[in-house]
Amino acid sequence: MRRFVAAVAQMASGADRARNVGRASELVRTAAARGARLVVLPEVFAWRGPREAESDQAETIPGPTSDALAAVARETCVWLCMGSVLERGPHDGGGRSWNTSVLVSPSGEIAASYRKIHLFDVELPGRVSVRESDARAPGTQVVTVSTELGTIGMAVCYDLRFPELFRRQVAAGAELLTLPSAFTFVTGAAHWAVLCRARAIESQCYLLAANQTGPSAHGHLDFGHSMIVDPWGTVLAEAPEGEGLAMAEIDRDYVVRVRREMPCLEHRRL
Repeated sequence: MRRFVAAVAQMASGADRARNVGRASELVRTAAARGARLVVLPEVFAWRGPREAESDQAETIPGPTSDALAAVARETCVWLCMGSVLERGPHDGGGRSWNTSVLVSPSGEIAASYRKIHLFDVELPGRVSVRESDARAPGTQVVTVSTELGTIGMAVCYDLRFPELFRRQVAAGAELLTLPSAFTFVTGAAHWAVLCRARAIESQCYLLAANQTGPSAHGHLDFGHSMIVDPWGTVLAEAPEGEGLAMAEIDRDYVVRVRREMPCLEHRRL
């Protein structure tokens, strides 16, 4: 399929799993009713609570959350990037989980899973203090998956700051990049839009960035501003304040055109 509509969902997830999964399902159904063929949910959309509770909240994939959203994908006939789910992690004695993004096909089958590689350990005095690695283990595999909508490269939140990840995805054929996120307000206000645009421009891909918004369980605000960016760096759609959707048409022929007219990927020397 060369042209289709995509949607990114913006959520304010908390510690009520049933509410979060219900709201995510509602947003997917709304996007599908408006013509979306690909929907991206935010990072940790199903549960956001205290770090110390994460090991108890982690689940297997497949598991209850992925099964519930896979049923919605099958019902609505969409490709669904299931944001990220806290996946029960390695038995290393630390009780850490993986932060795993799951791509589900319109038939409800898991097409790919990506475990977030780069963990957000940041201390901005008086503004943001986060140590994701206290509760989560890093993934190791770069993931792309071929679909009838194009080849999709999968990333999560803090990965956005590491262009080498996206370069490897493009080398593997990526045309679309999914980025479920929970970007903090402090870092988002400074860097979110410019980083989203930069990754789309240098990768010459569409970037679909679905973000959390509002107060988080970790004591800071999330930035929102979920967006879809085209390969030229144009922001095609941006979510309003609060929970909701941003939607735009994806044109794979435009990816081909941009890469032909500005052949940066062919000019790489390093």
